[in-house]
Amino acid sequence: MRGDPYSKMAETTAEHHRHRHRHHHHLVLKSAIGSRLLLLALIVFFRTLLSPYDTSAALNPPCLSTPNATLSSPLQNAVVWDSVYFLRIVQCGYEYEQSFAFLPLLPLSLSLVSFLPTQTPLFVLSGYLINNLAFVLAALYFYRLSLTLLKDPDIALRATLLFCFNPASVFYSSIYSESLYALLCFGGMYHFVCGRNNLAVLFFALSGCARSNGVLNAGYLCFQTMHRSYHALFHQKRLLLALQIIFVGALRTACIFSPFLAYQAYGYYNMCVGRSHDEIRPWCKARIPLLYSYIQSHYWGVGFLRYFQLKQLPNFLLASPILSLALCSIVHYAKSRPQNFFSLGFLAPMEEKSCGVVFLSDDLSRSKEADSVGKSSSVRVEEHLNLRRRKNVIKGDVATVPIESESAEAWPGYLSASVLPFVLHLGFMACTAFFVMHVQVATRFLSASPPLYWFAAYIMAYPTKYYRWGYVIWAYSIAYIFLGSLLFPNFYPFT
Repeated sequence: MRGDPYSKMAETTAEHHRHRHRHHHHLVLKSAIGSRLLLLALIVFFRTLLSPYDTSAALNPPCLSTPNATLSSPLQNAVVWDSVYFLRIVQCGYEYEQSFAFLPLLPLSLSLVSFLPTQTPLFVLSGYLINNLAFVLAALYFYRLSLTLLKDPDIALRATLLFCFNPASVFYSSIYSESLYALLCFGGMYHFVCGRNNLAVLFFALSGCARSNGVLNAGYLCFQTMHRSYHALFHQKRLLLALQIIFVGALRTACIFSPFLAYQAYGYYNMCVGRSHDEIRPWCKARIPLLYSYIQSHYWGVGFLRYFQLKQLPNFLLASPILSLALCSIVHYAKSRPQNFFSLGFLAPMEEKSCGVVFLSDDLSRSKEADSVGKSSSVRVEEHLNLRRRKNVIKGDVATVPIESESAEAWPGYLSASVLPFVLHLGFMACTAFFVMHVQVATRFLSASPPLYWFAAYIMAYPTKYYRWGYVIWAYSIAYIFLGSLLFPNFYPFT
């Protein structure tokens, strides 16, 4: 008896998709490794070619606890900017108040190789190894996240390649916390959209140990909790379920904040407890003694509109490309889906919200058993539909297609309701970078925001009137890679 032709066709299609995904994973892996090798080569080349502007990094005085010990290293002069602080913390701990601005995850990671003497070149090289390895893993997580949300392998691959060669690449190949943060941030996002919230909480909590803005990732859980409790209360009329959802959401949010708050408590204990009245620092007497915000304000001048000075105009120009890209990605989503955007997703179609776990629970639309059986096939169908939509747009005369029709037809992944919390998160981050922070830091501050790469990838994939901006985005990334490799290792200001 002959087999079912439809079953054979489905098996052939499934095998094709698996082969395609494996091929894309290999491309992501090669691109991530290749981009790091390129950056390291550029850093070594420009550092050899030019003399550093500031040579004080090689002057590494002994620790306060061991004043007679020598901390000099043959590669100490290759450490610049914040890398000096991170390595110093590994060697001496948190000695000074301003050193608490550098969160402990990267120093703790470097301490894992504490069997290496801190005076040897291998100790410094281990820092580069950890961060570049973390970047490769972050790229793999980012591809999986993009594929899960956008359901378009080609767009997910294009977005991941943009991340591999992003404008802040030099920081991802240096002894900075960007690589570890991106790994934990993308990993947490991926597990969040896959419904593994407990694992997502762990990743997000650790991201708050890498960079302070990691605690903002709690917003994803808050967004989900808000929608699930609303659905339980007003659609299902189940008050107890709504209260349970709120309680679990609050508990998960507290878990994400707890490592950062514990770090602040550690700083308070070190800097405030046991000090005389004359020695105690002003922030210790505050109603909420938050060390991190005081350091940022007192030592770095961070604050609302404090950077709005005429002399800072070059720094605003330096940050303008990344801020413009963020603004365009947010505005496009808001103009294409105004009802969804301005209602924070509450007015999004129920069938759209119930198709994933970002808004509602899986069991609101289907059982877990049915989901496990049908998930892969439904994803393959949607990927196929997205590919057909893209081909139709490429073949058609898009100049005659209205913007609303083009957006709804050609941007199904980026404009889906599940992308909304990521767009809102990017908006908050961009506003913080522009109005509060040293604005030039926006280039690396926003470099771990997925909507930037998703938006740019769609611009490049579809022949719309914005298509040529794709070349501009690539030119911007390449220019900043070379500019950063030239300036940053030689102790010249760059973001």
